[in-house]
Amino acid sequence: MTRQPAVAGRAEQLLGSSVISTAPVAGGDVCSAVKLRLSNGRTAFLKTLTQAPPAFFEREAAGLRWLAEVDDGVATPEVLAVDSDCLILGWVETTRPGQEAAAAFGRALARLHQGGATAWGAEADGYIGRLPLQNQPLPTWAEFYAERRIAPYVRVARDKGLIEATDADLIERAAARVAEIVPDEPAARLHGDLWNGNVLWGQDDRVVVIDPAAYGGHREVDLAMLTLFGLPQLPHVLAAYDEVAPLADDWQDRLGIHQLFPLVVHACLFGGGYGARAAKIAQRFL
Repeated sequence: MTRQPAVAGRAEQLLGSSVISTAPVAGGDVCSAVKLRLSNGRTAFLKTLTQAPPAFFEREAAGLRWLAEVDDGVATPEVLAVDSDCLILGWVETTRPGQEAAAAFGRALARLHQGGATAWGAEADGYIGRLPLQNQPLPTWAEFYAERRIAPYVRVARDKGLIEATDADLIERAAARVAEIVPDEPAARLHGDLWNGNVLWGQDDRVVVIDPAAYGGHREVDLAMLTLFGLPQLPHVLAAYDEVAPLADDWQDRLGIHQLFPLVVHACLFGGGYGARAAKIAQRFL
């Protein structure tokens, strides 16, 4: 049993409970993470980031709480404490993905989206990975997607030489056609960064989502990201989702338009071929 004094001491300040042991947790791309065993019998998860951007952890905590407001929606870990330098959550013990858990997750995700949002956007800006996420509302989804989700990241990637100018043009032209391509629906309550790494397969068929970039948006965004990066048991998730909240015709043919966003974000973060991949998808919608 090990105990990192500095980490344990910070957690104790925030939780008001003694930390018996600490253990590093691998897997995070942005933050350092530690598992905490507390004297009250609970286990917690602490994440930190050196020189975190302003309100970085506060926005994540707010997103988790906003998602948790929906009755019978997708489960989120309990927010135990948050400050400018760290976030402490209830620990989620994971197991292997199963069909029943996948179906339950699909139904819960549908109910989360049905929970709705008051605007296309959010009250405050947030983050996706380390990147700022603009959330100032706009009147329509088409405007919001083009101006808040595509343009800022295409600009960054282009300025840093991470995407070819011709590819950037294709992506922006496709995003400008969202009003023609995507059916008009009310704003859904989105996780916003729903890829496989942010879906935890908990025990008792309870799927828990983490690391949201939450805002009000089109529900097909979350489904597009799940499909882009893959998820165990995904067909069962989607079938159960459609039972609760039937999707508009041809939704699978439209997924690519909303996959442009995570791909250009990845181009900004990692470079590589993400920009070219986004441009190839964009061509389908021109």
